[in-house]
Amino acid sequence: MRGRIIRKIEEGRKITDVAREFDIAHSVVSRLWKSFKTTGMCSRRHGGGRVRSTTPAEDRYIVLSAKRNRRSTAQQVANQFLAA
Repeated sequence: MRGRIIRKIEEGRKITDVAREFDIAHSVVSRLWKSFKTTGMCSRRHGGGRVRSTTPAEDRYIVLSAKRNRRSTAQQVANQFLAA
C-alpha cells in the first residue's frame, strides 16, 4: 500500500486527495512522502523495539521452572530465576 500511495503522489495527486482515497490520516501520508523524499525508500524501518533482557535459553528456563512449580506466583518464579 505504501508503494501505491507514493505512486499516486508522484503522478501529481494532492496528499489530501490520496489520504482520502486510502482512508488514512493526512499526516500519515505526509510523513510517508517526506520519508520517501529523504531516503528514497518507503519500506518500514526495523529494529525500533525494546531490547530483550533475557536470552531464549533463559526464557525456556523460566517457563520450565514455572511448569514444575505450578502453584508458585510470578514473583516467586522471578526470584527463583534471579537466584539461579
